[in-house]
Amino acid sequence: MSLADIKKGADQKMQRSIEAFKSDLAKIRTGRAHTGLLDHIQVDYYGSNVPISQVANLTLIDARTIGVQPWEKKMVAVVEKAIRESDLGLNPATQGDLIRVPMPALTEERRRELTKVVKSEGETAKIAVRNLRRDANEHVKKLVKDKLASEDEQKRSEAEIQKVTDKHISEIDQLVAGKEQEIMAV
Repeated sequence: MSLADIKKGADQKMQRSIEAFKSDLAKIRTGRAHTGLLDHIQVDYYGSNVPISQVANLTLIDARTIGVQPWEKKMVAVVEKAIRESDLGLNPATQGDLIRVPMPALTEERRRELTKVVKSEGETAKIAVRNLRRDANEHVKKLVKDKLASEDEQKRSEAEIQKVTDKHISEIDQLVAGKEQEIMAV
């Protein structure tokens, strides 16, 4: 494994950490509706649990309402029950074969709690990136110890890895700030 491979691998892993963080942020509910909120809900479909997106069409009816249209008529009640019993605190309403899921408005107190959750998730993502930096630096030190790289190359590589780490941490900070603004917007 070369120094370039270590740096490239660390960069890719850090990018995956940020992608995971983005998907976690998408699950944090703001006042606005988006179909990603329902992605983790599982529905009982002929004895097996499947994601809601595999049994229904998810659409946005308006800025505060998600429309869920099951592909089979008999799945309407099952899907509605799964949404109601999820941990999202949503109250779906059925109209024929369309399930309307209105997003309740957030209180000021709840908005503040959600910003704390966002900051906490951001810190977790930063820790993951820093751990990847540490692992990459340890790989570089091992190459130096095994006499496969010089100490000058070690210093240069560690500086480059630090630059990559700083870039990813600033991206996380920007994502956190953006999500906080989105949550606090009334």
